[in-house]
Amino acid sequence: MKPVKARITKGLQKGSLIETCDNSGAKIIRVISFKGAKTVKGRNLSGGVASLITCSVVKGTKDMRKKVVQAIIVRQKKEYRRLDGTRIKFEDNAVVVVKDKKGNPKGTLVKGPVAKEVAERWNAVSKIAGIVV
Repeated sequence: MKPVKARITKGLQKGSLIETCDNSGAKIIRVISFKGAKTVKGRNLSGGVASLITCSVVKGTKDMRKKVVQAIIVRQKKEYRRLDGTRIKFEDNAVVVVKDKKGNPKGTLVKGPVAKEVAERWNAVSKIAGIVV
């Protein structure tokens, strides 16, 4: 995982329900854990844009439901600051389901914009993204 060139505020936490923005078959997922998150014992884990998460599929196709999958957060409502001073926030929280830890997406297209930080860290997701903001 490459480092991100922004001060990303962690806007999503364990147990959050998030919509997917790809055509992998999952519609809504619940966050189980965050890969590479470091915190104090007893504190809730949290993550932001470009974080790799483990989650379970709550709503989707029959073959996807109740499965544990990995995903990458591509949009978050909570605003975060880039190094040039601009602040970015999106209308919704969204993720892309991936096949492996290298970030290869399960779907073939992404609906809506994707944050620039995701495109820098996960090249495979940026290839199928329509808009990079």
